[in-house]
Amino acid sequence: MGLRSKYHPAVLATALATFVCFLGIGIVDPILPSIAQTMGASHFMVELLFTSYLLVMGGAMLFAGALATRIGSKKTLLLGLGIVAVFAGACALASSVETLAILRGIWGMGNALFTTTALAIIVGVSAGNSEAAISLYEASLGFGIACGPLIGGVLGEQSWRFPFAGTSILMVVAFVFVALTISEPESERRQTVRDVLGAFRHSGIRTNAVVGLLYTFGFFTLLAYTPLVLGLGSFQLGLVFFGWGTLVIVGSAILSPRLNQVFGTRKTTAGGLTTFALILCVMWLSGGATNLLVALVVVAGLVCGLLNANLTTLAMGVSGHSRSMASGAFNSFRFVGGAFAPITAGYIGQHYGATVPYALATATVLVGLFVLLGRFSEFGFAQSEAHH
Repeated sequence: MGLRSKYHPAVLATALATFVCFLGIGIVDPILPSIAQTMGASHFMVELLFTSYLLVMGGAMLFAGALATRIGSKKTLLLGLGIVAVFAGACALASSVETLAILRGIWGMGNALFTTTALAIIVGVSAGNSEAAISLYEASLGFGIACGPLIGGVLGEQSWRFPFAGTSILMVVAFVFVALTISEPESERRQTVRDVLGAFRHSGIRTNAVVGLLYTFGFFTLLAYTPLVLGLGSFQLGLVFFGWGTLVIVGSAILSPRLNQVFGTRKTTAGGLTTFALILCVMWLSGGATNLLVALVVVAGLVCGLLNANLTTLAMGVSGHSRSMASGAFNSFRFVGGAFAPITAGYIGQHYGATVPYALATATVLVGLFVLLGRFSEFGFAQSEAHH
């Protein structure tokens, strides 16, 4: 069965745009050491490129869903892609880390407009097959993050500015593709930021958001901080995180649905959090051994892909709230919390030891596991889990 017969064309179009959009996260990874060296920036300062991006993206997700119900999902997608294209190009011209951080923050706003709306569109046009569509979305996201480091590594060998310029060009291509192929879907009822915040009144959304935040803290400690620890060149870092991202795809598109079917969502998600915490713990105790850290990073991609898919599925189905409200509330809380992981890791690593940040990441993921197990009844899995 081909992709066109399995998925709605709008799903494929949005998934492709998602791939292009998420290149922008991974493309920065292999050039972080180069930026730090060229601009004489500390680990803490260079990690602001991730923190500003995630912080603004998380905050913007509060109103992204509301905006989509007012101006339409397609226009919101295009607005997000346009912002990314412009400010990625501006990053290529920046002359200081502070300027880069500001531009990356605005870039994050564009990514928020796209991401929240893309997920709602994919689920909305996939009636009866939403789980498969979400897996495709997460796979596209993972593939974008995977190819980002590879592209960033290749272009970054010449100059750290080239990956930003390349991302801007790809964003323009994605903009044209979305404009020509995606029709405006049926809109959900109008909502406001207050409606999105009101979703947190649902205990299941609150619990899911807390688990997502704690997991995301560990996720971005691994993704954003590890390039500064490995001591590799841009191209080598690109290869490492390409391997990681490739396994993110396998974890989200293949491993997650199969394990959920066999063991149930509760056991699969809990097992994923346990395994991720174990990986982070070994990274903490590794003594900074490059080969061991590289192996752990790559293997972690499998677990990250599984958890990304499962937690996203939970966010979309945990309550009776609209898809955009549920995903907006979940992703906003998740990314705002995760935004503090890069600068926290950069500061701790610089002052207390290169691998110490992984100890904190281990603890946060374990707390997320305990929250999941302790308040599992709020996730509404009773029906799906009854067979396991």
